Amino acid sequence: MLPYPEIDPVALALGPIKVHWYGLAYLAGIGIAWWMATRHCRRAWSPVRREQLDDLIFFAALGIILGGRFGYSIFYGADKIAQDPMWLLRVWEGGMSFHGGFLGVLLAMFLFGRRHDINFGSLMDFVAPLVPVGLGLGRLGNFIGQELWGRPTDVPWAMVFPADPLQMARHPSQLYQFALEGVLLLVIMLVYSRRERPVWAVSGVFALSYGCLRFFVEFFREPDGHIQHLVLGWMTRGQLLCLPMIALGAYLLWSSYRGVAAASAQKSTGKRNK
Repeated sequence: MLPYPEIDPVALALGPIKVHWYGLAYLAGIGIAWWMATRHCRRAWSPVRREQLDDLIFFAALGIILGGRFGYSIFYGADKIAQDPMWLLRVWEGGMSFHGGFLGVLLAMFLFGRRHDINFGSLMDFVAPLVPVGLGLGRLGNFIGQELWGRPTDVPWAMVFPADPLQMARHPSQLYQFALEGVLLLVIMLVYSRRERPVWAVSGVFALSYGCLRFFVEFFREPDGHIQHLVLGWMTRGQLLCLPMIALGAYLLWSSYRGVAAASAQKSTGKRNK
């Protein structure tokens, strides 16, 4: 068993003001995404111009924070809001849902695209490769904050989290998610998006890849105590929410390449008719 590296979840305390590593992880993710976007917008097929990036990041940050918080309150934290409505505003205490943030970013990018007259599919393809960095850093924030830990296990790398009231050896599932949803997904997205793809294809790869990776890692993550398993006696809320993402990703990939194939076939037929 590995010892848990006890790290104070508060990175900086100035009197009553406490800055948590979890919040800094989100800020760092947004900052790195902005830096990556400045490089990606130089590509010939980029739908976003350099002068639009600040506006893009602002819209995306609002979508992440508001969508993530409201999504968590709907999917996982209704009981907390019932007990303490002000908890909804205390983002620094943790409690963010990726699936809620995903929906929030979709809405934010739809509004941004309308404002700047950018095709929604092309815009989402631009944004998708920027997301894994924030996901990975967020999971490190979960690890430092001792939240969302794994299920009990006897593997050699199991850890006992000091905040765990049961003091059981558990999977450090936050690190699994960092490796899969952060590092591996980032590699997949960067490699796939290196050259121009059909509209919605990059978004399809992201949704399909994230959905599959998150579905897998949920087998090692402790289900929320007040929810546990929802379907078939083993499927968690997180896995259930991943199913629409997997289906959406597969459909976007299929439809984007089907459209390219149809256009190519039509073009070839036109040449033969000449």
